[in-house]
Amino acid sequence: MRLRSTTRPAGRGTPLWAHLSALVLVPTIGVAALTTVLVQGAVTEAATATGAESAVRAVAQLDAARSSVEHEIIPVLSIAVLRDPGAVALTGLPSFLVAAQLADAEKGLAQAQQVTDGALASLPAGSVGAEVAERATAQLAAVRAGSAGQQASPQDTYTQYLAVSDMLMAAQRDAASAAGGEEVSAETNLATHDVELVARLARTASRAIPLFLSTQTTLSGTDGPALDWRAAWRTYTDARSQMDELAQPALQAAWDGVRTSDALTSVDDVLAAQADDVTAAPISILQVAALVSHTNDRDAALTGLLQTAVDGAQAAAAADHEAADDRRDRTLLAALGVLFAATLGAALTGRSISRSLRVLAGQADQVSRGELVEVEGGGPREVRTVSTALGSAVASLRRIQAQAAAVAEGDLTSPVLEQPLPGPLGEVVHASVQQIVESVRERERLQFALTHQATHDPLTGLSNRAQARVLVDSALHRAQRSGVMTGLLFVDLDGFKGVNDGFGHAHGDAVLQEVARRLLATVRSGDVVCRLGGDEFVVLVEQVAEERDLVELAERIVAVAARPIDVGADQMWIGASVGVAIARDAGTDADVLFAEADAAAYRAKGHGRGRAEVFDDALRAELTARAELEAAITAGIRGGEMQLHYQPVLDVASGRLTGYEALIRWNRPGHGMVPPDSFIPAAEATRLICELDRWVLHEATRQLAQWRAEDPTAADRTLAVNISGRHLAEPGVVDDVLAALAASGFPAELLIVEVTETVLVDDPAAIDNLAALRAHGVGIAIDDFGTGFTSIGQLRSMPVDTLKIDRSFIASTEPGNRELVALIIRAAHTFGLTVVAEGVEEVDQLELLRADACDLVQGYLLSRPLPAASVTSFRDGAHAPVA
Repeated sequence: MRLRSTTRPAGRGTPLWAHLSALVLVPTIGVAALTTVLVQGAVTEAATATGAESAVRAVAQLDAARSSVEHEIIPVLSIAVLRDPGAVALTGLPSFLVAAQLADAEKGLAQAQQVTDGALASLPAGSVGAEVAERATAQLAAVRAGSAGQQASPQDTYTQYLAVSDMLMAAQRDAASAAGGEEVSAETNLATHDVELVARLARTASRAIPLFLSTQTTLSGTDGPALDWRAAWRTYTDARSQMDELAQPALQAAWDGVRTSDALTSVDDVLAAQADDVTAAPISILQVAALVSHTNDRDAALTGLLQTAVDGAQAAAAADHEAADDRRDRTLLAALGVLFAATLGAALTGRSISRSLRVLAGQADQVSRGELVEVEGGGPREVRTVSTALGSAVASLRRIQAQAAAVAEGDLTSPVLEQPLPGPLGEVVHASVQQIVESVRERERLQFALTHQATHDPLTGLSNRAQARVLVDSALHRAQRSGVMTGLLFVDLDGFKGVNDGFGHAHGDAVLQEVARRLLATVRSGDVVCRLGGDEFVVLVEQVAEERDLVELAERIVAVAARPIDVGADQMWIGASVGVAIARDAGTDADVLFAEADAAAYRAKGHGRGRAEVFDDALRAELTARAELEAAITAGIRGGEMQLHYQPVLDVASGRLTGYEALIRWNRPGHGMVPPDSFIPAAEATRLICELDRWVLHEATRQLAQWRAEDPTAADRTLAVNISGRHLAEPGVVDDVLAALAASGFPAELLIVEVTETVLVDDPAAIDNLAALRAHGVGIAIDDFGTGFTSIGQLRSMPVDTLKIDRSFIASTEPGNRELVALIIRAAHTFGLTVVAEGVEEVDQLELLRADACDLVQGYLLSRPLPAASVTSFRDGAHAPVA
């Protein structure tokens, strides 16, 4: 089952204060939105009340202006009548009285005009009716001018005055409608309606008198105005009857006072009498004067009543405005109170919860860092529940910690490992711990097995080479402290290769196992037998009393190894050559002891095999000389003492120069030119041979590349280079060859790597590397063919291109040898191989090779190996002809 972790990194995520803020913010936004709506409603109500108040004020102002305009009509008409001689004659008034009346009329006109101008100017710009007041002012000025200059008839003047009055009256109605159209309270609405009723009464009352007076005066030369004052009277009486609808008690009481006043009743009585009797005679001039006087008083009373109505409406609108402002303020205060209470409550709650959670979070953070602290928590019930759960988790973690400590300390039998953890997760963890314990035990078993495998030979069960080195080193350290001798016997089996070749590796393995058993049975109980690899064994002997004891043990080993070994139905015979080395002082180390024992065994093989040899001073001198030689070879490589000589290779049929074989020479200071046989074996015994091979590859390919650049005819000449079997078994040999070719630019297909037969037969790794070189185009040649164990039939399966016949076959005069050479050449050609004959020193040899169809030859007859400086003359044709 795959478990997916959902753990989030510490410190991430939204903090608690953000959640609490959101908890407060959401209702706060709602309260703010609701408050905004309520406040906007209150502000709208206040604005509506203000609008109603302004409209009511405009009604009063427009009514005053209208009334003033209509009041100008009576003086104007009076002046027109008093200035008309015919009209004056009809009145029968004396002239002084007419003059007095005219003066009073002109004075009244001036006062009326002043009042009118003031009333029109009282309407401020931008207010309701202000624009109408401006137009009325302009039109009134024109009417006054025409009247004063007597340019218009009284009837026209009267009509023009009425037009101005109608304009103001329409504006007054609009203002009243605007006041009544506002969305105000019921009280304000009723008060506004009362204003409309009183304003209508005042308008109709002031309109009826001028119309009536126009019918009572007839100027000379006119027929009198044909205006229907009775219609105006009926409109007035309707308006007066509607006054019973007044809603305000105070206004109703004021109307009762005005309705019963002498001014209103006297005017209404005159007009009523005239309206009811259509045949009544016009009233006298004195009655007109009295009527005008009463009319002025009546209009003043109605104006006062209108002002009272306006004041009431404005007071109601102001009350609405104040109530709206009060509601707004109360709403804002209530909202602020709610917000403050919510914020304070959230802050206190958040502080309480945060304090508890902060403590819990700190403990959880310590636990997350591996500090298993005691968990204590207070606060709300949920926090306490979490604290308890975290405490239980810490207890479980402590148990896991104890179990992990027991596993880490290797105490796999501790009782704590058997204690389960609570819950399903605890079961899983406990099962995991048990698996870990079992895995550790298994690892210990495997580690022991691997350690044994790393230090022991899997075939024989003996200690291997690495362990043998450790054991010998430890024994030598113990010998230093005790001062006794330590012996090492190097056992090299004789004839073991024949067992592998003749009977197979299975038999060979059985022989090695039997030899190991015999060795263990032969040595003392405290001695150690090790297998170094292949057919090489060593026996470590401590606490050696005398050298003779080691020699006797070696002879016993030779004897037991010489006994026949039965493997199944087959019986095999082998032997053993034993080298004995003795550490007598504290200066000997393990490597030296191994080298001495190996050198002694090598001498035993050289002296006939099946014997024991002790490392002595002669061998020590030989090893010293070999070490000195190896050091000199190393110095020679690095000091430029190595040289290459090039032996030409020629085509047998044409005599044409086809290539060279590069042969190393050592110009050793103090010794002169040292032949390869004197230092190559020493180099092959160590890794020095690999360094020598790399030097030869780089130098030879460089030289051939230079000759190719200097001589176009040398473009197809090959280069043969010998590479040791040790180097060919190395993993990096292919890279070494390719690196030399890349550095010099020499073509891979012109390079021939020469190897011995034993490399192809004994080392599979070398064969793989040769196949890899062939894949890169490099040619492969078997050098000194015929001296090893390679059969002609094996050639078809080997990664080779060229066969070089050893010089011993070319120079031999034994019977049948010529036929053998011819057979080798034919077999090689059958497998598609090129044949090179080495060591051709006589003309007869060359002729025989030509007769056998040999491909190429090299030898002293043609040319000795030449230094690079001498190759030029040979290359230019100064060499013995192949004829």
